[in-house]
Amino acid sequence: MRVFLVFATALLALGLAAGPAAADSGDAPTEAGTSFRTATEIDQGRTATADASAGDYLYWSFPADAGQRPTVRATVKLPEAHAAETWQLDVYDGLRRRQACQWGAQTRTAAAGAGSVELTCVLRTVRAWSEPWANDPLPGTYYVRLTAVGLPTGDLGLPVGAEVRVDAKDMGGAVAVDGRLGEPLVPGSATAAPAARSEDATPVLSGIEPEDGWASGWWSDRWVWTAAGGLLAALAGIGGYALTRGSGRPPGVPPNV
Repeated sequence: MRVFLVFATALLALGLAAGPAAADSGDAPTEAGTSFRTATEIDQGRTATADASAGDYLYWSFPADAGQRPTVRATVKLPEAHAAETWQLDVYDGLRRRQACQWGAQTRTAAAGAGSVELTCVLRTVRAWSEPWANDPLPGTYYVRLTAVGLPTGDLGLPVGAEVRVDAKDMGGAVAVDGRLGEPLVPGSATAAPAARSEDATPVLSGIEPEDGWASGWWSDRWVWTAAGGLLAALAGIGGYALTRGSGRPPGVPPNV
């Protein structure tokens, strides 16, 4: 029994240590882009800020890898005097396909005179591979767009402040699939023709990537638990054989004969 506990504890520790951690490094941006092409890159775990005017479209981009479930949070700080305003947070993948939120307040209306409005979008778990016709989130660059919709004419151009933060939870091997992309969906690199990715080509539109690089489905904790299950099964077989093999003497024969 002690052998079983030692192996189980060691393998559990290995599985916990091998899981990727969210990035928490780099300088936090203080501006936002105005289109997909000029989106400001941000790391997971960092809060980006920007000063803008009501009516602007604000864009940020971040990387998300297979097995992660990103959560995007945005806070808009409003001027003292304003009418009721509706703000919306949208998230797009590297192919600029709008991704649905599992839950969260993606659109909210701030009452007249309210100091701020908060928005949240929890995306579906990023898959390592998907059918071409599906709209599943895949590894690569993701875009955040923040803007006011149906803005009253009198509020156009009023100064606002925006804060955006992206965090991701590692969902583990339970969501792993068999298969992976050849390259992550990073605009300007994965979507460009091979000839366009030479040293003299235009720089990629998004150069940000996870702190530990792109996994693209190669690693998941299913490897750990599969190995642990096989090892425990082997130990159980050896233990069972040792308990049931007997002494090899015919029944009724004394040990000293």
